[in-house]
Amino acid sequence: MRVICLDIGEKRIGVAVTDPLDITAQAVETIWTKGFTKDAERVMELCRQYGTDRVLCGLPLNMDGSEGFQAERSRAFAQVLADSGLNVRFQDERLSTKQARGVLLEADMGRRRRKDYIDQLAATYILQGFMDAGGWKDDIARKPELKGVWHMSENMNHDLDMEREDIVELVDEDGQTVRFEHLMTLEHEGKPYICLVPVDEMEDVGEDELVILRIETDQEGNDVYATVEDEAELDAVFEKYLEIAEADEE
Repeated sequence: MRVICLDIGEKRIGVAVTDPLDITAQAVETIWTKGFTKDAERVMELCRQYGTDRVLCGLPLNMDGSEGFQAERSRAFAQVLADSGLNVRFQDERLSTKQARGVLLEADMGRRRRKDYIDQLAATYILQGFMDAGGWKDDIARKPELKGVWHMSENMNHDLDMEREDIVELVDEDGQTVRFEHLMTLEHEGKPYICLVPVDEMEDVGEDELVILRIETDQEGNDVYATVEDEAELDAVFEKYLEIAEADEE
């Protein structure tokens, strides 16, 4: 399935799309912004035109990796797209606009024409970098709906785990025990997180959906596993999970 990429600015949104074989990125158009609702409607039209629900949004990070106002704006617009049913991901877009401007200057293109093309060319650079790094893989989707704090089961079925050391049992606040496959433990901004998928059927969690829990310590010094309710925190941890998983595959 093709991928549409957006370079989201305050006045313009550059658009690029992958070719039918998902190998190369091609410039599409520049959307002159008219507000999130109108802009999202145009993106939806393009998605229907190219037969896809995959939208890659450039994330304009500062050079130290932190996020500023423009990154927040990009995330806000991406949320509008996600609420419309699109499958949205982010890609670091640092230096993409600078690269695009350099190409247009070398082509001796006038200032007015550069405004028409620079954003869609930047979107092309963002998308091509994403495709070169492995492209859109059908990764496990995160699932933030779980609530409360979980504890490690004290009655682990060790016979069960003799062949599967990656299986853990957690107990929720109602005393229900659930078996999970442990995929990864990672750290984000100094906090540890555990990434799991349920082994058995679990209410509110679909097949191959990812559960992310933050590892905390209770008053007795024991590890407990708390659900992450902050959407930005959850997105950041999920993106880090994808980065590590993709690096391991390479």
